[in-house]
Amino acid sequence: MRFKSLTALTAVAAVLAASLVAAEPALAYPGPGVVTGSVNVHDPGMIKKPDGTYLIAHTGNNISLKTSTDRAAFRDAGVAFPNGASWTTSYTGGSANLWAPDVSYRNGRYYMYYSASTFGSNRSAIFLATSTTGAAGSWTNQGLVIESRTTDNFNAIDPNLYVDSSGRWWLSFGSFWSGIKQVQLNASTGKRLDSTIRSLAGRGGGAIEAPFLFRHGSYYYLAVSFDLCCRGASSTYRIMVGRSTSPTGPFTDRNGTAMTSGGGTEILAGQGSIHGPGGQSVFTDTDADVLAYHYYADNGTARLGINLLAYDSAGWPYVY
Repeated sequence: MRFKSLTALTAVAAVLAASLVAAEPALAYPGPGVVTGSVNVHDPGMIKKPDGTYLIAHTGNNISLKTSTDRAAFRDAGVAFPNGASWTTSYTGGSANLWAPDVSYRNGRYYMYYSASTFGSNRSAIFLATSTTGAAGSWTNQGLVIESRTTDNFNAIDPNLYVDSSGRWWLSFGSFWSGIKQVQLNASTGKRLDSTIRSLAGRGGGAIEAPFLFRHGSYYYLAVSFDLCCRGASSTYRIMVGRSTSPTGPFTDRNGTAMTSGGGTEILAGQGSIHGPGGQSVFTDTDADVLAYHYYADNGTARLGINLLAYDSAGWPYVY
């Protein structure tokens, strides 16, 4: 009897161990931090304003805005262009839906780069708007920054502005096609400085988009979204990073693989009821670097995700 009991106990232990192994992928990453209020967002560009409050611009009709005083409770704050953005409609097929705004505060003004396109097309454009307050209706159209045509091998969407320590302005962008690109901007105008287009990352025509460039220590990190968005709970977006000692690359992942050759180190992916996290932005707050992104709930709704970033002993970021 004792032998049979031990055998049964061993069998139970084996089942428990197997169930723990099976559950392990669901515990691979922490869940999003708790946020409340108006948290239905897609492609959030998030910053901390000089007054200590937070501003999010995200994909929506005429660019949707949200604000928070504590990085946890969010409220609707109108739209950037309440009278519409007629200058974009030749790229959107007449739709008011504008994508993936990137917001930053420079020299007393807010700069917002955003994209106009239709799903699956690279007939696309990135535009610039500026504001002195960031509030709804305060944004002034500064015009076209870069466009792509169906004959081009890149897609001019998902912009991100980075200003380096030398004061040089870089705009990273891209989706599918030949991957993530970068152009230098004129710091005085926010428009292109020259005709050079650099390649930062690519997957041989595969799914890569939403670049975001940030710095920690001596490294510049390029975060991108691999795989597929915009499919509700079936979305497979995941956030990948590479790094370089220069804001123009070359960027490599933890294994040394070039991001131009499909490289990327995963830092966040779907698990459990968190589907397809991506469309990310990063900013530095008083407590940590903050990662803002969207994910899809089980019912297919796009929601705001916020986590903090830390860096391991080798200088690679991880989410907590």
